[in-house]
Amino acid sequence: MGNSTKGTLISFDGVGMGYRSGARVENLSFAVEPGEIVALVGLNGAGKTTLMRLALDMLRPQQGTVRLFGMPLARLPRRTWKQVGAMVEVALAYPELTVRENLRIAAKLRGADPECVEAAMTEWHLEPVAERIFRRLSLGNRQRTGLATALQHKPRLVILDEPGNGLDPASVIRLREHLTQRAAQGAAILISSHHLDEMARVADRILLMNAGRLIGELDTEQDDLERVFFERIRIDDEQRPESARGPW
Repeated sequence: MGNSTKGTLISFDGVGMGYRSGARVENLSFAVEPGEIVALVGLNGAGKTTLMRLALDMLRPQQGTVRLFGMPLARLPRRTWKQVGAMVEVALAYPELTVRENLRIAAKLRGADPECVEAAMTEWHLEPVAERIFRRLSLGNRQRTGLATALQHKPRLVILDEPGNGLDPASVIRLREHLTQRAAQGAAILISSHHLDEMARVADRILLMNAGRLIGELDTEQDDLERVFFERIRIDDEQRPESARGPW
């Protein structure tokens, strides 16, 4: 991909980086437009979390450029990060603070209306644990707290890594509805998951990642999506040169 399209909220242009272990991602090129939900799927170790960390400036690419809101990350004003809502791997929270305190701090840091806290508590059914210290929460309640803090300020760009982990079915449906609503309001959403069926329900596009590379898209309308997914991975593994194989 060349220069990002006007209005594109996140784009990768030939992005790559490697670790000392030999793991790497390479030639990552794609974009997410306003109002679009793009899902990233792949086997464990495919590079999905690395891609998410690159998107959030938690890692710096060795090649290529990541742009948010049309600007390279290196030049992105700090205030612009207030328009981003993200959760990568684990919920971002202060372990010794209560659920409500964590939501209030997150809202204040992003300059959001304080009233969004109570609305988020209701939406994610957190009232019963509002005064409980975060580190004492169950996995499901931690995940819902993380989603509430990431999404309560109605960000223009949403980046979520495996957000369904630990969620009960009702919360999975709530997440699906929330992301669909945010996209309808113009947000761009990038989400990684290994739940193919769930991604097919919510995503406009599904990007397939294997061995540190984007290898194409999956048709969200296709029958037996899981079989197609594994077949695409198998073919890519067979076609990949032996010299290119290794840890990712």
